Order: sequence, then C-alpha cells, then structure tokens
Amino acid sequence: MRRSIGTTAVIAALALAATACGGSEDDGGNGGSGNGGANGGGELSGTVTFWDTSGETEAAVFEAVAKEFEDLHPEVTVEYVNIGFDGAQDRFRNAAGANEAPDVMRTEVAWVAEFASLGYLAPLDDTAAVDNAEDYLPQAWGSTQYDGKTYAVPQVIDTLALFYNKELFDKAGAEVPQSLAELKNTTDAFTAEGLDAPLYLRGDDSYFFLPYLYGEGGDLVDAAAEKVTVDDEAGVAAFAAVKDLVDSGAAITDTTDGWESMMNAFGNGDVAMMLNGPWAIADATAAIGAENLGVAPVPAGGSGQGAPQGGWNYGVYAGSDALDASYEFVKYMSSAESQQRITEELSLLPTRSSVYEAESVASNEMVQFFAPAVEVAKERPWIPEAGTFFEPLTESIAALLLGEATPEEAAAQTGDAYRETLGWE
Repeated sequence: MRRSIGTTAVIAALALAATACGGSEDDGGNGGSGNGGANGGGELSGTVTFWDTSGETEAAVFEAVAKEFEDLHPEVTVEYVNIGFDGAQDRFRNAAGANEAPDVMRTEVAWVAEFASLGYLAPLDDTAAVDNAEDYLPQAWGSTQYDGKTYAVPQVIDTLALFYNKELFDKAGAEVPQSLAELKNTTDAFTAEGLDAPLYLRGDDSYFFLPYLYGEGGDLVDAAAEKVTVDDEAGVAAFAAVKDLVDSGAAITDTTDGWESMMNAFGNGDVAMMLNGPWAIADATAAIGAENLGVAPVPAGGSGQGAPQGGWNYGVYAGSDALDASYEFVKYMSSAESQQRITEELSLLPTRSSVYEAESVASNEMVQFFAPAVEVAKERPWIPEAGTFFEPLTESIAALLLGEATPEEAAAQTGDAYRETLGWE
C-alpha cells in the first residue's frame, strides 16, 4: 500500500496519463471515451483510463485483471496507468481540477471523503458500480460514504501486523514479542547473532506510526467532538516510545527511503521484524521464503495493541466521458470473482463477505491471520481532511528521529498543523 516507484517511472506514468486522459474539443476532455452502455444505448464502448496506485508486485496482477475487461466488452479499451502511491492523492486532485483526471482511480480509503467533497467523484448509488452492496464488509463500506451517498466501491481492506523471520527467531532463541517492552528485551539476543537490530521502524510514513499511537490509547483527532488529540498525553507517549526504540538499539530507521530500506533490511536478515500489511506478503515471502514468514499482532504499548483500518477503493471521476463503461469496469474489478483471484494471487484481503467462503481464500494462511485483525482494527475518521493528516505527522516524526524535536515538540507541531487545517480545538 505504502511504497514508492522511481522518479523516472512517475514521470513516464504521468506522461502516459496525460496522453490517455487529456482532452480536446473533439474528444470532450477525456481521451475520446464514449458513454455507451444502458444510458448510451447498446453495447459498452469507449476508453476507460484506470490509474492504479499499487506497487510493482501487485500491479502486474491488477493490470492483468483490468485488461481482461476488454475481453468481456470488445468495444471498450482499458488504458492502464500505474502511478504508484507516493503523491497520488495530489496528482488526482490536480488532474481533476484541470478536468484531466482518469475515469477510474484506485483511491486510498482516507481520500474518498475529500475527493467527494470537492465534487471530483461521481455518486455511485443506483449505478452498475454498486452491485450487491450487502455483501461488502461493513467497515470497508463505511469508507465509501460521504454526506449520505456512496462515492466509491471497496477493493481490499487491510491493517498492520508484526512480520517476523522465523529462522532468525529460532537462531536467537527469542519469543515473538507481544509488547514493546518485550521487543526491547530481544535486542541483545538478535545483535549477538549479527543483526543490526530486532526491528525496522519505518520513519518516513506516518501510517506506520499509528500502532504506537493507538497502543498508548491515543488518536489523531476526535472527529465527533471536533477536537485534535494527537498532542495529548497519549500522543506524546507514542512519540517517546518510537524515539526510545531507536535510541535503545531495538530498532533501526530511515526517514527518507523507508519502504526500500525496510524491505531490504528484512529480506537481507539485518532485522528480524517489521510492521507491515497484507500488501507486503508477496514481497516478504519472495525475500525470505513462505516457510520463514510469520505474522503476529502489533506489539502493545502502554494501553494495549492497536492497528489502523486501511484499504483501497475504486472511485469514478465525476467528469468522465465514459461513465457507463466506468461503472461497469468498477463492478467487474470489485466483483467476488475478481476479489477471489486477487486474494489467491496476492493474499490481499477481500472486502466481500462471500469471498471468504471460498476454499482457496478460507485456507489462505495470511487471510486467516489478517481477517480477524481487520475486524478489531481501529477505524479512522472518514472526513474530507483525513487524507491531509499524514504529511505533517510524517514531518514531525522525521524531526523527532533526526534529533530536531523532542516528543513533546513533535506532538505539538503536529497538533498545531491539524488545528490550522481543521479549525478545531
């Protein structure tokens, strides 16, 4: 979910996107996409441009599934563009503002309310995109709602967990930690085996900070009370816990290239643990082997264990010239059949209840772990500003880890940024 693609790839993707999406007087502003379908009369036709925000391993599968839509509808062309995760929120916002957005985008769950509030997403109620809505997991469906309407359809749901290398644990004679205190106590055992540290702590993406915040009983905001809470006592304790893991030698970190550094450290055996989600299973098993990959709940902080609800949805651009084809494309991509295939190939968690009944899904070891974890994951506030919370928090975490801010200062800096954005207490 949260990973980078190279700068060259980004530029190439955006160039392709501009070619596919850019309009003119003749094509109506979206690549000549025709309406077709029920409202247009007759067979679906036109071009559906799909921006996929997944990483390299997932992208190959998503592209294959997306392109097979053309086999079902020969008069439709699917223009697949992988833009990666980094900066995707801004790219879509800017493209939509210029009336050059893709017809369909794979959007992070926290972005839906913002894009809907700006008028960039088409409401999907009573369209082909919403098919058997009762089959979706309630917590996944919740992220698609804004102002009483449906603006997206769930693709996958996820949360964070502790990934660990079973072989390294056996060599060190260590037990899988259930708390941060227990994790710190494994430091000597692992460094004695030549590891840099027990844990890789991702310092460049604040989504990975949330288990520490929730573990101290804190949260970013209290949306119901319209109050910022990230800089309260629990928030300060979370920043302190992260700093202590690094200062004590229990964790190594990187504030600039976290995904690559984390996966390399874990894959090379430099660390024995990392916090990650279902999207990383394929990469992790490729690096250390499926037999060596273990998954456990995130270690508890002072108040218990806590991990965020994450995931991805499909949204349709309100200005699309291919609305009918886009609705059908979203219906196809989010169908039980497509979700089952994606789970079988990538071990990602489906958002449809019925898919969990399939033998290939029910017997998947990673699904067996993550499905219960998702049920108790902490739901994030589905408000338009939610997608803006991560950048100031990431900046504060970097300042903390670089020694430029104390836990109190890092928490206060984040809180001040939130108050300026929200206008709350």
